[in-house]
Order: sequence, then C-alpha cells, then structure tokens
Amino acid sequence: MSPEEKIFDVAVIGYGPTGATLANLLAVPGHSVLIIEREAEIYNLPRAVHFDDETMRVFQTTGIAGELSKLVHINPGMKFQDKDGNELLDWPRDKNITAHGWNASYRLHQPDLEKLLREKLSHKANVYEALNCQVESIKEDAGHAVIHCNNNTFKARYVIGCDGANSLVRKTIGDDMIDFGFRQRWLVVDVILNKPRPDLGDHSIQFCDTRRPMTYCRSPGLRRRWEITILENESDAEISAEKKVWEFLQRWITPQDATLERSAVYTFHSAVARQWHRGRLLIAGDAAHLTPPFMGQGMCTGIRDAANLAWKLTEVLQHPQNHPLLASYQAERSSHAQAYIETAIQLGGLINSMDRERALQMAHDQSSGKATIKSIQPKAGLSPCLHSISDQPEHAAGLPFPQVMLKSGTVRFDELVGYRHALVTRHKLKKTVADKFVPLSAEEHPSLAGELDQLNAEAVWVRPDRYIAALANSPDELFKLIPDTVNLLQ
Repeated sequence: MSPEEKIFDVAVIGYGPTGATLANLLAVPGHSVLIIEREAEIYNLPRAVHFDDETMRVFQTTGIAGELSKLVHINPGMKFQDKDGNELLDWPRDKNITAHGWNASYRLHQPDLEKLLREKLSHKANVYEALNCQVESIKEDAGHAVIHCNNNTFKARYVIGCDGANSLVRKTIGDDMIDFGFRQRWLVVDVILNKPRPDLGDHSIQFCDTRRPMTYCRSPGLRRRWEITILENESDAEISAEKKVWEFLQRWITPQDATLERSAVYTFHSAVARQWHRGRLLIAGDAAHLTPPFMGQGMCTGIRDAANLAWKLTEVLQHPQNHPLLASYQAERSSHAQAYIETAIQLGGLINSMDRERALQMAHDQSSGKATIKSIQPKAGLSPCLHSISDQPEHAAGLPFPQVMLKSGTVRFDELVGYRHALVTRHKLKKTVADKFVPLSAEEHPSLAGELDQLNAEAVWVRPDRYIAALANSPDELFKLIPDTVNLLQ
C-alpha cells in the first residue's frame, strides 16, 4: 500500500524539534506516523540554543540523550551586568545532577539535535517522511483527516500541527491568540570563533543597559551568540548590515577573531492560542504558544507539549473511549506554557531596568557580598492536573516524579519503566496489573521510600511523561478514587 492510500495513525506537520520529538514518542508504541515537512533538508544554521533537564529527560525517552550529551555544553548559569560590566545579579545553575537525572541547563546547536532525532526515526518501519511537501489544506472526513499537499494527498486519524508561528493547522482550528503584550525586535548574531576565547566566559550574560539591552550566550564548541535590542528608529536592513553587526560586537571580538555565521532580525512575541484542539486536529510548539527568549524556554515548552500529548494519543488510538484525554491536553499545557511566557516577560523587563538596588531586592543570598538568586523559573506543576485528587496536597499531583536510582543505584527510574505508566507503592502488590503499568515498590527499590515519604502517599501513579497523575493511601484507594484509571489499565 502506498503512503497516499494508507490511513496513518498520526500525521505530524513540521519536522522541527517538537515535531520530531513527538514522532519519536509515537513511534515507540508502534503507531504509524506520517511526518510532513515543507523543507527538503534540515536548516543547518543556529536557532534554539538552550534546553533544560526536563527536556533532556524527554530526549532520554526517545533514546538520543547519550549521543546528545556529547554535543552540548553544560550551562553554569546567568549573570546580570550593568553597562560598565559590573555584576548586578548572579543566577547560578545547579552543577549537580537534578531530580530529573540530568544537568539543569544545556547549550546546543539545534541542527545537532534535529539530526539525532531524525536518525532515530530513520530506523522505524512505521514512520514515513514526506519532505519538501507543502501542506495546502486539511479537511476532516469520516474517521480521519485528509491532508492536501502541493503534490500529494494523505490521510491520518489525527493531525498534529508542529508547523510554527504561522501554523496552517492553527488557522484551520481557529487562528485566535491571547496576546500578552510583549513585542520587541532583536538582532540575533551567531559567530564561530577562530580559536578558544575563555575570556568571553561560559555564563550567559544579560547586559542591563537601559538604552540597548544585550545578551551573550556561550554555545557548544567555538560557537557564540549575541542578542541585541533594536531601537524603534532603526530599520531591519540598517541594523543587520555586516558592518553594523561588527560595530556591536567590537567590545568583545573583531572580524579577525571569528566568522559571522548568521545574523537575523527577530520580533519576539508573547502569545498562547485560545484553541489547541478541534476534532482530529491539534497543535503543539510554536503553533500553540510564542515565548520571549530570555529564559531559553521556547523549545523546551514545545518538547513538554510533545511529551504530554504523545501518551494521550496512544491511549486514544488504542482505546477510543478515552477520547476525553485529548481535552486534557490544552487544559494542562496552556496554563503551564503561559507561566513560562509571563516569567520570560518579567525577565525581559529586568534586563531593561535592572540596577544595583533592584538586584539586591531580588537576591536570595547576599552573604557572599554578591546578589545571588536560586531560580527565576515558575512552578513546574500542571494545573489543573487530569487525575489530581482533591484531598491530597495541592502541590503533589501534576508535578514531575524524580528520576531516582533503582536496584541499589544501578538503574534509573525511566530506564526501568520505559515508555509506560508506573505504579509506585510502599509494598509489593499482591496482584498483577496490566502490561502498560510497571509496578515498583520501596521493598524492592529502597530509594522510592523517601519519595513516598515526601509525597505523604503509599501509592503513586506516574504517567509516561513522568508527571504524577495521582497519589493515595493505598493502590486500591487509588483505583477507587479515579475511575478513569480502570480504563487506562485495560
């Protein structure tokens, strides 16, 4: 059967990090996945340059984390400086492995990530790529959606738009965005150094100049990035001229020190789509939300979308009666994405207005004589969580479950569970549960006892995206309190 004749389980439109991650996660349970991408090849210049520990944990699930860890740079944190180079505020990132099992912050070259994600999919017989294929329209038919491209027509039971800020899928669903009011033009400049320059530093630096805020990012290898605010009276052409770019950079480097790899003007927006799902159509990544870059969370938010949506699509494809699961996707992800957008806007405001007094007001630790903060990140919980229990602590359900070491410290939680649900209990279960549910007890894995103590629970349901679905005083109570659990375990 040709791809045009087949009805795929899922069609993913857009082959960037969000689409490629989603396709990888859907391929694990064996779903047939169609990937449609308008470009013929990977865009080989830098775009996203940062991701975090939770995102790396998702990449671990796809099977690329080991190779990816060889290609990234661990980010030690962010410093805020005034226009004269004096440090105002320090935001160090934890040097130790976090609860997710990885480092807190990484710098990347996006094409490296995309190559690994695509290589992983290239070995999957259930995945078909349609490259150099422009989607022109999407219509829903009985039992599937029909995707009309410039030279092909495809069918799929569900269509996921990972097709960026100008998403056709979002426009098909209903192109209405909630705008949070942040709109700024910035010049993004990527260079490749001729030789190592340790004097530039490994930290990200926010230059808090009230006239022209700037950002410096240390990327992997010899790559470096500067982001420069564009003033209202400056045109895109004027500001991106090569001579002007080197004028901006002359404080740090000259054309003799590096090769200009890319310069581009971006208008940073802040918005969330009002509707993420209609019928057989859904959106994820930049199609669903636009995040200012100051926290480096734009790509991370899209990867979280993919992780949240993939397991729900699996349940719906296997058990159509679980269709309400898809309604929970926007409910859980929209508010979570909005929290990161609002925090990024606040951070952008700090870069514009930071001074010594404000830095000291923000500081958590002034004992060293420097203003230091522990985190600028918002709370990481999903609200509302699909299966939260009203009489349990508010902060428990909807938070990620830590990737603890199991089997006396030799195997990580995610490695043992695989891409399945987990049931963590104090004692061994007296009865078996369905294959998709991996039972783990503190009797077998003592490290789980501390996690149960912290959660004040005897039984915890952990979803395939590693978020806590629910917790209770016993496994039986868990199943009684949440009727939907029975369906998921069939």
